[in-house]
Amino acid sequence: MNIILYINLLILSSVSLIGQQAFHNFGPIRIHEMGQVGFHTDVINDGAFNQNLGFTGFYNLDMLTVSGSVRPEFYEMEIDVRGDLFLEVAVGVTNFNTFTNGKVFTPRDDKFVSLDFLQDAFHINADDERHVDGYSTLNGFLNFTFPIGDDFRIRPLRIEDEAAITTSRAAYFFEDPNRPFSFPGTYDTSNYEELLYGISIFEFWDLDGDIATPVTLTWDDNSNIPTLVDNLEDLRVVGWDIKEKRWINLGNANYSGTIDEGEITSDLIIPDNYAILTFGSSSSLLDGDLEIYTAVSPNNDGKNDFFRIDGLGRYPSNKIMVYNRWGVLVYQRDNYHLVQDTDGFKGLSEGRSTINADQELPVGTYYYVLQIEGGKDRAGYIYINK
Repeated sequence: MNIILYINLLILSSVSLIGQQAFHNFGPIRIHEMGQVGFHTDVINDGAFNQNLGFTGFYNLDMLTVSGSVRPEFYEMEIDVRGDLFLEVAVGVTNFNTFTNGKVFTPRDDKFVSLDFLQDAFHINADDERHVDGYSTLNGFLNFTFPIGDDFRIRPLRIEDEAAITTSRAAYFFEDPNRPFSFPGTYDTSNYEELLYGISIFEFWDLDGDIATPVTLTWDDNSNIPTLVDNLEDLRVVGWDIKEKRWINLGNANYSGTIDEGEITSDLIIPDNYAILTFGSSSSLLDGDLEIYTAVSPNNDGKNDFFRIDGLGRYPSNKIMVYNRWGVLVYQRDNYHLVQDTDGFKGLSEGRSTINADQELPVGTYYYVLQIEGGKDRAGYIYINK
């Protein structure tokens, strides 16, 4: 893209052009409010270049590099570098960035070299051909979608307002979390809590932040979601818990799209508690095992009138126990597969502890434990709704 430049710089110390191959700033230097600067060469910044109010563009048919010892910060920025823009030092944007051509590459082994969106700066035009291949950060109070991807695949991640009062940082990896080649550590996808039934082996995100937020992940047909679930209601955001060193269910508060393309939002989480995030499943249909219906509405309409577990006949020695939120046992049966239709849990108490026998239990959340002789025990939540 050709551009006519109007240059309005306040230079308080030296700037040099190195053999016409690089713009080297020793600073301080400033682009004023009406100033426009287009860089067609590499930029080396070793001075104060962070009080800019004008427009900055990067333009080249080949690659360009930004390097140096100090992060430059630009107000309005355009990236039109068909050979891609490579960052060797972090670059900040304080108002907005336009992706016109090319990707922004940052080193995945140094997450502090990143494209930084400061003061609620935003971006436009990011897609498979134009995004940050590596790390990006946000500092601000508004909802934000990180324009991140890997190679020719954008895979945005979104956090909600006020989640980046302190800096949040994210990158996407189209890699197997069991054996990542550009991210430290290994994350065994067979090691997960009991309420999960499978973890993606195709991709993951690294998200850093110390403020609680829902997190929205995106998928496309390369995510192979059908290997995890048949029904998107069973899809979950999962995270590798740093303390427990296993995958944890982070919920499915909302989802949209199809099995080949869509997005899913987690429950409220603190990102720093998890090394990486990806997709998982809570569907027991993955291994042809059990299908557990966790909604109970005992109103005799023929739908969810009792706590139903399909496939339990494969495990004839079993025991079910249901507890209220205070840990009081309200229901218990051996060989539950034989009694579900006639004497299954219908939201009535068995009279344990302070609960009266046959008393109708209040609407709310209960906890079940299913013990299976010779098999994996299960535990989870039941929701009673009248």
